[in-house]
Amino acid sequence: MACSVLAAGCADNSIPRAQLPELDLSNPLLAAWETPHATPPFDAIRLEHYEPAFDAAIACSRAEVEAIVKNPRKPTFVNTVVALERQGALLDRISGLFFNLLEADASDEMQEIAQRVQPKLTALSNDISLNPELFARVKAVYEHPGRLDQEDRMLLEKTYKRFARQGAALSDADKELYRQYTTELSSLTLQFGQNALAATNAFTLRITDPAKVAELPDFVREAMAAEAKSRGEKGWTVTLQRPSYLPFMTYSTDRALKEKLWRASSSCALGGEFDNTEIVKRIVNTRLKIANLLGYKCYADYVLEERMAGSTEAVQDFLAELLDATKTYADADYRRIADYAAGQGLRGTLMPWDWAYYSEKYKHEKYALNDELVKPYFELERVKKGVFLLANRLYGLNFTPNDKISVYHPDVTAYDVTDADGRFMAVLYLDFFPRASKRSGAWMTEFRGTKTVDGVETRPLVSLVMNFTKPTETTPSLLTFDEMETFLHEFGHALHGMLGEGKYESLTGTNVYRDFVELPSQIMENWATEKEFLDLWAEHYQTGEKIPSEIVERIVAAQNYLAAYLNVRQLSFGMTDTAWHTLTEPFEGDVEQFEVASMAPTQVMPVVAGTAMAPSFGHIFSGGYAAGYYGYKWAEVLDADAFSLFKEKGIFNSEVASSFRENILSKGGTEPPMELYVRFRGHKPETRALIERMQLDKQE
Repeated sequence: MACSVLAAGCADNSIPRAQLPELDLSNPLLAAWETPHATPPFDAIRLEHYEPAFDAAIACSRAEVEAIVKNPRKPTFVNTVVALERQGALLDRISGLFFNLLEADASDEMQEIAQRVQPKLTALSNDISLNPELFARVKAVYEHPGRLDQEDRMLLEKTYKRFARQGAALSDADKELYRQYTTELSSLTLQFGQNALAATNAFTLRITDPAKVAELPDFVREAMAAEAKSRGEKGWTVTLQRPSYLPFMTYSTDRALKEKLWRASSSCALGGEFDNTEIVKRIVNTRLKIANLLGYKCYADYVLEERMAGSTEAVQDFLAELLDATKTYADADYRRIADYAAGQGLRGTLMPWDWAYYSEKYKHEKYALNDELVKPYFELERVKKGVFLLANRLYGLNFTPNDKISVYHPDVTAYDVTDADGRFMAVLYLDFFPRASKRSGAWMTEFRGTKTVDGVETRPLVSLVMNFTKPTETTPSLLTFDEMETFLHEFGHALHGMLGEGKYESLTGTNVYRDFVELPSQIMENWATEKEFLDLWAEHYQTGEKIPSEIVERIVAAQNYLAAYLNVRQLSFGMTDTAWHTLTEPFEGDVEQFEVASMAPTQVMPVVAGTAMAPSFGHIFSGGYAAGYYGYKWAEVLDADAFSLFKEKGIFNSEVASSFRENILSKGGTEPPMELYVRFRGHKPETRALIERMQLDKQE
């Protein structure tokens, strides 16, 4: 097997086979995959296969890059820019498997492999981006591009900018510093994620007194018992995983236990065996060094240059505008629940560990709505049916289980996705339930993206990974309304990946600006409260009764319940992220106190000493949202404005759906995102769309 048939197939950049490393084809990661849709043969892959495969693929990538550099022909778009895009296909295949499984089904051995492999990958990345001969070829094409179509121009522009933003124009001495900093940062972010996962798994709250769980709803008590049983324990166990943590916090009246649980969650990786506080400092300081080296005042300036927002000032103004419009209402939300709790007999101040219980109880009294009432209509299989049905109504997609596709865990199912014409669009993997080997949260990822080479199209392998409430011995998985919304949200990302079209994988699907990528996901959440949608599938799992109109009406009525509080809470995350990444001097202070100060303008709840989210804030310290967490609110503005067109024309309107698919979902990063948005909506988004949707003046 050649390292990369794609690179070798470029007419201006063929690589003599003798120059390619020999591959061990007994390693399934290196051999051709004779599987349905060339899906990964997970059943054949063993831990011992990864490291040799990485080494071989890195060698292949180096050979491919060397062939580009040594090509005696004049640099052209095809023999340089396209060749760079195509190189590393084998490495992309292996990385796509390994690092996705490191998030979804990790083991100690995998984490050790990651620690050994990551420096090699960083070294390769630096060797490519800092290669002066390679950059000279890219620059030559950039300065004299010739006639290119829109997609080709975008690839050329992104390739040139990527080199410039990764140190290609630095002096030799500064290039060495860049290597040092990026290598250190890669190791630190990896260690941060591993510590956060270990700290999450290390804490459990075990209850042996039946009286302490007697008040809990059956579904909460049964899930706790199942968790204890899975651990070989007696009694009832709560973990820091959200499907375990949140129900206990919502329904238990035991303040002492809830305080213990809340403090554990809110101080995860803050001190102790898996302490991340020093790593947080080193990450932000290393990012600052990189930004300064590249000529930027702070890391946020570096990041936001390549975002829709465009600048640090624009983001700060955006967050401030939303905060100014909603903070007073958020404070009123807190006082309302605090007054209610006092009326219910709570003594003293309403604390964060009290919030879930009293806010849920208040919601039930005001709207006659709670999780127990709604969950029977949101049985997971029915929710899945509803989500698939929505994709069919909007975009003509069909989902067929394919048990011939190998999966990486027994909990995972795989589907063939086809469109209305029978065209194969993607494979979709669904992985629903929490386990110790999976990090918390919910996310969409890809094992493979979309591209077209020499007229041959490769369609994506998309995976949705969630942590939903597990079924018990007597009850199927019943989702809360929030979990149902989460499914819709992540499925929006999946649609972005599955409906992507284009020649270049780096420009298709979700490969867009971070503050644009959340639009396709967040707009999907709007259907969660649409009666016309819910009536199609939401039925009681025991009786088959359709969800009653009055429950749907209550859901709609409660849609903006505590909207201001929730908005300000989300702004607090964006503002602390921005604070960390607008530092202009190395940080040597106290992580907890820095967070308190950065969140002070958004503070609604009482501050509790000994807690901080930064040490487990994976989005910004080990994920891709550094200086970009504001993007969730930014995308809410986009989705509020965008969904208003569906509301105007009909939530299943085929014209609007076709336009959204054509202009947003299929285009990926092939055109500037604001141009795509305006083409769909007819105007630029305005913050007032989100503020108006909250209906703050109608709240008590």
